[in-house]
Amino acid sequence: MKKGTYMYTFDEAYEASLKYFKGDELAAKVWVSKYALKDSQGVIYEKTPEDMHWRLAKEIARIEQNYANPLSEKQLFDLFDQFKYIIPQGSPMTGIGNEFQVASLSNCFVIGMDGNADSYGAIIRIDEEQVQLMKRRGGVGHDLSHIRPKGSPVKNSALTSTGLVPFMERYSNSTREVAQDGRRGALMLSVSIKHPDSEDFIDAKLEQGKVTGANISVKIDDEFMQAVQDGNVYEQKYPIDSNDPKYSKNIDAGALWRKIVHNAWQSAEPGVLFWDTIIRESVPDCYADLGFKTVSTNPCGEIPLCPYDSCRLLAINLYSYVVNPFKKEAYFDFDLFAKHVRLAQRIMDDIIDLESEKINKILDKINSDPESEEVKSSERHLWEKIRKKTLQGRRTGVGITAEGDMLGALGIRYGSEEGSDFSEKVHKAVALNAYASSTILAKERGAFEIYDAEREKNNPFINRLKEADEQLYKDMVKYGRRNIACLTIAPTGTTSLMSQTTSGIEPVFMPVYKRRRKVNPSDKDARIDFVDENGDSWEEYVVFHHKFVTWMEASGYSTTKIYSNEELDELVAKSPYYKATSNDVDWLQKVRMQGRVQKWVDHSISVTINLPHDVTEELVGELYMEAWRSGCKGCTVYRDGSRAGVLISNDKKEDKKDDDCFERPPIVSSRPAELKADVIKFQNNKEKWIAFIGLLNGRPYEIFTGINDEDDGIMIPKNISTGKIIKAYDKDGHKHYDFQFKNRRGYKITIEGLDSKFNPEYWNYAKLISGVLRYGMPIDQVIKLVSGLELDNETINTWKNGVERALKKYLPNDTEAKGQKCPVCGQEALVYEEGCLKCRNCGASKCG
Repeated sequence: MKKGTYMYTFDEAYEASLKYFKGDELAAKVWVSKYALKDSQGVIYEKTPEDMHWRLAKEIARIEQNYANPLSEKQLFDLFDQFKYIIPQGSPMTGIGNEFQVASLSNCFVIGMDGNADSYGAIIRIDEEQVQLMKRRGGVGHDLSHIRPKGSPVKNSALTSTGLVPFMERYSNSTREVAQDGRRGALMLSVSIKHPDSEDFIDAKLEQGKVTGANISVKIDDEFMQAVQDGNVYEQKYPIDSNDPKYSKNIDAGALWRKIVHNAWQSAEPGVLFWDTIIRESVPDCYADLGFKTVSTNPCGEIPLCPYDSCRLLAINLYSYVVNPFKKEAYFDFDLFAKHVRLAQRIMDDIIDLESEKINKILDKINSDPESEEVKSSERHLWEKIRKKTLQGRRTGVGITAEGDMLGALGIRYGSEEGSDFSEKVHKAVALNAYASSTILAKERGAFEIYDAEREKNNPFINRLKEADEQLYKDMVKYGRRNIACLTIAPTGTTSLMSQTTSGIEPVFMPVYKRRRKVNPSDKDARIDFVDENGDSWEEYVVFHHKFVTWMEASGYSTTKIYSNEELDELVAKSPYYKATSNDVDWLQKVRMQGRVQKWVDHSISVTINLPHDVTEELVGELYMEAWRSGCKGCTVYRDGSRAGVLISNDKKEDKKDDDCFERPPIVSSRPAELKADVIKFQNNKEKWIAFIGLLNGRPYEIFTGINDEDDGIMIPKNISTGKIIKAYDKDGHKHYDFQFKNRRGYKITIEGLDSKFNPEYWNYAKLISGVLRYGMPIDQVIKLVSGLELDNETINTWKNGVERALKKYLPNDTEAKGQKCPVCGQEALVYEEGCLKCRNCGASKCG
């Protein structure tokens, strides 16, 4: 620790940050929890985001000193301050100037083997590399199209290949094992629709508990889409790009298409990647033969990458360029915007130099580690490949946030034709100015080392820039370009929380919603709107989207008045957010808007089409087909309820929801007379144990467990794994719990008194655990609670381990997150948006 460095408690940093964010509790909490500079012991070294922004400015200014016309610390700080203009995202925000961790500044990577990569050794090497990157905080994507299809001959004892699915599970399980600071790894697995096992890939996640650690996307080519449209057959083959494949078959394209659509309708996966569009538009693929062939995308789909390339992300806050927001005289300051886009591209190039320094530190650490050379060599080789690709192409990821608020502040409805027109104009300005900046940087600092104007002359994206700005193209040919590709639109996650804006390219989720907070009923001034089954009292209150409050102020409405539901509905109807929320916008129009914006984004866009629960599968298929026709590079749909966790609207009909603003496992007023139950047998050390788990709606509701003694054990046949737990009463009215099952002959067998079969101390703890299960506490948090019990008794500690083992069976699918709390803000607010799991309460995302 450097001399003069200050240390802060969480409360000190939180209180200071609360003032910085003008009372926004969630923004303050997420900044302190996720972005404030900390050491490995959790000691905090930054008090507010102002300290963080000076840290970023200082480091980037240090790099600037290596080049002509350097930006000063103060100039950089002014761009970052208050998250107003330019916001480095995720890994750059946490990692720049951070001497406490040896980690990459890259948000995402793609990996893959060159040449014949379907051997078991190559598959295992990919698994190892994936883990190595995830432990350095990177999200990872890789493609499985190189793996030979199921039943193919192999030269080992297995004789035939197992196909894709077992390896999907392997990679998924590795992802679940890696966590850094509570942040689990993020993985994208993709496969070509040409692959004979692509249907198995598409179906893999439908089986509960399978491939829960990965997002999956299928790479669809134009030939397949045309076959679907025309009702023709389609050839699948392996190898997928071979003119003389070892295996091929013709399939009904329409049938496989309907399978993709059905699965997306049912579970929001797979996502679709329109691969021919991606490759055709890709500037880096002009250099495919030099190692820049795009093979997959990052976990949220916004960055298609070649093997061992990576990308760092930065967002420009579009709302801040609206002058006189929500007033009749509002306008967008394109001059200031153009200037800042150019600076953002310059800052991104500086961050590549900072990333090179970080990779060198990673390599130094690997070399100094005590492991054998055999262990270290593979990790070293991985980072050497990444360093080479990073510096060879100098790829950047300049993006935006606050699209929805920008349009609202200008009085333009998101999803309207006018909105799409203006969004395209803004993103065209981003593209032209970012590429102009990269050209100027090439003149001052040198072009990326393999730049060749001749290679790029037929690229559609480059020719679009040429048509829009002939002089830019001439300068690019003359001086080159500093960066092989520059742009993306990523999920902004917690960035939008801290900038207090809508997220990424998305519309506002809800301008008004409700929350509940627990109150002390003895407080005479407390207003009690709801009392739960445990007698806890809650106050209901309305939460406004930040910029909706700005609109209210600009329009002369009180922001302190308590409004009725009818009055709130009237307010929303008068605002520019009316019919412009994520569930309101015209779905086809949103897809077309994405296609228009995509023309000016050289990478891709992470965006989700939100649909109500009752939409048909046919509509999902129509949206996917329109996305292809509109020139989108990918598309994701989310049908309400296909993954759990949504904000509660302010409608009267929703007032009886029993959580503050999110769906949760149901809380019942009393235990049903009968519950379905699972029986789990296991061993702790050498002791035989048994657990009975009562289930409500498929979720653990209560538990009975303990040692199953040889002499006085509970005799359950080996083939019995399910039954019922029945609440019963003896003649004196005393309650007890019995287990009932049917034997092989169909006779009912009842084991009486589960609550008396085990050590009484076990029963007391079991009642505690059953209580939190019944209240809907997420299973992972129940396990954490049990794990944290400090029990000064060896037998009880053994029992505790048994409970943990029994409950781990019910850990929910990580991609569905039903009933889980957000790890950042603690609310049950996880939804699927912008291609990844995201908390609608605080903006935290699994991807960033």
